Amino acid sequence: MQCETMTSKNTKTYLNLSANELIELALTRKEGVLAANKALNVSTGPRTGRSPKDRFIVKDTLTEKTVDWGQVNQPLAPEKFAALWSKAEEALQQKEAQFVSYFKVSAEDKYALTVKVMTELAWHTLFTQNLFISDPTLNKDQVNQWTLLCVPSFKSDPARDGVNSDAAIILNFTDKKILIVGTYYAGEMKKSMFSVLNFLLPDREVLPMHCAANVGKDGKTALFFGLSGTGKTTLSADPDRFLIGDDEHGWSKEGVFNFEGGCYAKCIDLSKEREPVIWDAIRHGALMENVVLNSTTHEPDYTDASLTQNTRAAYPLSHIPLRVPANKSGHPNAVLFLTCDLFGVLPPVARLTKEQAAYYFLSGYTALVGSTEVGQGSGIKQTFSTCFGAPFFSRPAQVYADLLMKRLDETGAQVFLVNTGWTGGAHGQGGSRFSIPTTRAIVTAIVNGELHNAEYEELAGFHLAIPKSMTGVDSKVLNPRKAWKDIHAYEDYNKQLMQKFAENFKKFNVTDKIRNAGPRE
Repeated sequence: MQCETMTSKNTKTYLNLSANELIELALTRKEGVLAANKALNVSTGPRTGRSPKDRFIVKDTLTEKTVDWGQVNQPLAPEKFAALWSKAEEALQQKEAQFVSYFKVSAEDKYALTVKVMTELAWHTLFTQNLFISDPTLNKDQVNQWTLLCVPSFKSDPARDGVNSDAAIILNFTDKKILIVGTYYAGEMKKSMFSVLNFLLPDREVLPMHCAANVGKDGKTALFFGLSGTGKTTLSADPDRFLIGDDEHGWSKEGVFNFEGGCYAKCIDLSKEREPVIWDAIRHGALMENVVLNSTTHEPDYTDASLTQNTRAAYPLSHIPLRVPANKSGHPNAVLFLTCDLFGVLPPVARLTKEQAAYYFLSGYTALVGSTEVGQGSGIKQTFSTCFGAPFFSRPAQVYADLLMKRLDETGAQVFLVNTGWTGGAHGQGGSRFSIPTTRAIVTAIVNGELHNAEYEELAGFHLAIPKSMTGVDSKVLNPRKAWKDIHAYEDYNKQLMQKFAENFKKFNVTDKIRNAGPRE
């Protein structure tokens, strides 16, 4: 175990510990307990999801005219950041121990960033070890490295620090620093580095994507865009395909590459039958957040949402037997936009034109499933999340849409809209959600090429091309009009959703060709 004693503050500094060492220390320090599956289980306290209202970007000469400022990207003055960083750094140095580790993000070396992670908890370090990319050559400060300082026990003061609460997540692009205080939710660390790449990579002609990616035995790559809870991790963890990653990727002129070295899966209602790859990956070395354990056996109860619906597991890609060792691949043949339609009027699958792809990418229509954000509640509600990941993209949406269109032009990749939401009726109004086996059959038909050459018909109103038939799916559900018993109710909900799309899209300045690719009477 590498450990240095800093006598000036009498604080032990643990450097680049192994997973076993981190787990041992986490147990000794009572940061968590071992579950029956041998994963380390921890609690994040009252904040069991991201805190978007507490996320800031330092506004300076670098970011003033390049960041899309607003509710998602809130500005903070450089002097406020510097003062809060100093306070948090001092607070960490007064702890009994601190953990320092070096990683990189991006499997493509030419776009990779090194990051020094400084935390007060062994399990936070285990999380970053599982999610970032380890490199044995990184064991000291590097030129141009980023520094991520996470001190959850230190509380920010809105009056003093210019923030909104006792927690703050702040990105400083000029100083290459990320500060996280007041929240134990580990997902803030991975999403902060994701946000960094989302800001930097467009200048290098790389499209950063909130998506999963996998590769078939035929070498063909598929991308799965979507918000948490819409099936991104579940559908990409296919027992018949090789996983690249489940959440964050870049698409360059050379191909697709993972930003991460692990997965961060939702655990609520997890079952071995429906999601065997994820189930088997949660073992020794994995980390579970807010999963309720049986008090006697310590078996995880994945159905228990008493702490949060946003129960999570973080595990390294090495826990996935079928994976792409290089953590990258060539250009995708298929791109899937996963939407969760609460209105029950979108088809389970539709083939999109290039202009429709831009329209639905900018719209990012889906549902917020489970409490992935603080204050969101435990319900489910419709939302439009630009680029299928609005909370993580700091530049204007058009920057990312233009890059998507460029990649589609260059590669000829086919885009499909896949609805993992409701059919036969609206959510709570008699509709039912598409089953995982049904959606898996659709995904299979996309990635094996069946739907590239299928016979299609047009869905009125949305003007989407929907297949007339396909293997493994009842043809009655392919056209949502036919899945509803009450056609008048269908028409009413269909009209409501079309209006919501039109209203949301008013904020985008795009060509008429893209605007007219959306729903219209």
